[in-house]
Amino acid sequence: MRRLAWALAALALLGVGLAACGKKGPPVAPERRLPAAASALEASVEADAIVLRWVNPKTRVDGTRLRDLATVKLHRREEAEGTALRSAMVSRGQVVGYEEIASIRLEAPEPAVVRGDSVQWVDRRGLAVGRQYVYVVTALDSTGRSGAPSERLVVGYVAAPGPPRNLAAAPGEGQVRLRWEAPSGLIDGSPLGGGIRYLILRAAGAEAPLAPITLEPLAATSFTDTGLENETTYRYAIRAVRSVGAGTARGEASPPVAVTPVDMTPPRPPANLVAIPSPTAVRLAWNPSPDADVAVYAVYRATGSGAFLRVGTTAAINTVFVDREVTAGARFRYVVTALDRARTQNESPRSNEVTVQVP
Repeated sequence: MRRLAWALAALALLGVGLAACGKKGPPVAPERRLPAAASALEASVEADAIVLRWVNPKTRVDGTRLRDLATVKLHRREEAEGTALRSAMVSRGQVVGYEEIASIRLEAPEPAVVRGDSVQWVDRRGLAVGRQYVYVVTALDSTGRSGAPSERLVVGYVAAPGPPRNLAAAPGEGQVRLRWEAPSGLIDGSPLGGGIRYLILRAAGAEAPLAPITLEPLAATSFTDTGLENETTYRYAIRAVRSVGAGTARGEASPPVAVTPVDMTPPRPPANLVAIPSPTAVRLAWNPSPDADVAVYAVYRATGSGAFLRVGTTAAINTVFVDREVTAGARFRYVVTALDRARTQNESPRSNEVTVQVP
């Protein structure tokens, strides 16, 4: 029995030794394996909502790659303006003193919008004009372990202006002239107040989304958009931006309008027109217009001292025209013009005038 006890003790010691041999290093503290904090938290007041955006973490606190990010949570609290901000600490999965207003599972994030590591959330929950809200984001891995909160973000909820009124657009040569009127008031029904400026939104074609084309909002209620493609249809809308103290709010965009810049510059005229008469026809030839956008040439004829009338056209690749509607013994005058490819064609000045006598 004593030998059996010794054998069992030896096996136990061997097992401990084998287990020890499997160790690869000292244990890692659990807090160092937590997800890192979300970053780049920002917000804008958009009409009746606060739109928040942030970037999810890619690593854990110890710098290793975070492969199993599962959920991000958005937390909010209300703070009186001018008071010191309350710290944000995680305890038992919650941020102490903050209300959890969104839990976004990344495998099914709706209604959040997730593009890569970027997340957007629209907060409309119980917002009150004139209040100040503080937001933080926490990230959780697949085991439910929560990292530290993001940096705190303070947002003042300002009443947004209504949409600008009576937007009008006038086309020009490679440009569009816009005019509009200020909103009639704020979306909470109060009179228009605060510093009101405007963002110009534009899209090419009927399907593209409208996007701002001005880096900073404008104070004026008119704008000329230049450098556009003629014969391309653009859509425009105007959005009012209101600033009150440190708070800024953007209202809904005006109804869009469509407009097409037009080519208003005529081509240069053809030159060196010559005419060779015969008993049954007059053959005309000329040097082409030097402009590349010529679509056709138009031939005009006058009898004696009468007015010129168009008697035919020919494609721009041709610089010859034969007029067979002539009468023997008649005296005719001819000129040629160039017309471009614009939707409403521009016509050049006339070429030199030639006179012929039909034999």
